[in-house]
Amino acid sequence: MDQFNCIFDYFQGYRVNLIGRVPAGSGEEIQIELMPDRSAPLICGRCGQRASHVHEYSERWIDDMPIFGYPTRLLVIRRRLFCPRCGPVLERLSWLDRYSRVTCRLAEAVGQVCEFLPIKHTAAMFGLNWKTVKAIDKRRLKEKGLGINLDGVRVLAMDEFAIQKGHRYATVIIEPTQRRVLWVGRGRSRESIRPFFEQLTAQQRESIEAVAMDMTAAYKLEVERHCPRARVVYDLFHVVAKYGREVIDRVRVDEANRLWEDKPARQLVKGSRWLLLCNYENIKRERDRVRLDELLAANEALWVTYVMKDDLKQLWRNNRWLIWTYAVSPLSFCICARILFLGRWGTWFESKICRNFFGRSASSTVVLTAIVNAAAATTNSSVQR
Repeated sequence: MDQFNCIFDYFQGYRVNLIGRVPAGSGEEIQIELMPDRSAPLICGRCGQRASHVHEYSERWIDDMPIFGYPTRLLVIRRRLFCPRCGPVLERLSWLDRYSRVTCRLAEAVGQVCEFLPIKHTAAMFGLNWKTVKAIDKRRLKEKGLGINLDGVRVLAMDEFAIQKGHRYATVIIEPTQRRVLWVGRGRSRESIRPFFEQLTAQQRESIEAVAMDMTAAYKLEVERHCPRARVVYDLFHVVAKYGREVIDRVRVDEANRLWEDKPARQLVKGSRWLLLCNYENIKRERDRVRLDELLAANEALWVTYVMKDDLKQLWRNNRWLIWTYAVSPLSFCICARILFLGRWGTWFESKICRNFFGRSASSTVVLTAIVNAAAATTNSSVQR
């Protein structure tokens, strides 16, 4: 096997004893048996000093880099040495880490691929278990270190995500302008996110201008404590969801109670929760859209709350043209909005009411504003009830 030893000089301290190609699963693999070289020094794997003698031998299967496209496995006869200082311990090898089941060069190749591919695809590429690739990538990240520079960070965004069953969460803090992760920690309490702010210098805390988050009180209180100059910005999803729960649902229930004597109308309002909370463009079935149009046309209070929900979203969308349209004419805003009932109602109101009763040159803004104010007053009184 001397001709193979010159090829496999990578395995220092060992020599090739047997090599062959054997069936494995749906294909074939190359198996190589490595025997320890008796002339190699015995180095303790713990203290790095020379050991006196070999304590025992053991067999271990190790995965190595593929050869000519075939998966390669090594049958390594490992030596457990007797060290005068450490006792029985495995010998130190330059090409194999302690207790590892993959060679160092294979682990390095897996870590490089993990920078570009997901762990699942990397495991399938090298024929390794998902947990093995995960452990290699985790060890690589620890050795590499993130080394994130927090100077110049002005905007932060934080959110929670589930990591395990049983309502166990972790918090991630990112810089949304550059889309990079700054910090990840277990938990979602004030104590959980406090280490991130404690590692910031006083100058870095002063430079933070805004922090985007959900409506969790723990996040808000901790930001106000460490970054008093930063503005807290709630995200669109949670604000609209809170508006739906505390405003639209409250108005819908009050309207259903008001229509106690009118059973058909009451049943229509009671069964409209999903239609009122759902975005209009997400309603796919035509009959659901027709039902929503009829509901908004028949109930003034629900119409006002529904329009206010769509108007609330414009604060995050920053659609300057639509906001300018609403400022010039709320009627034009209703026509331009992506709500079928509002579009039809705005066109009808402009053609029939404004032009016929107020003349073609009359401004419809004043008339519509008065109607909206009256509807809003009706909604407020309904909420108070």
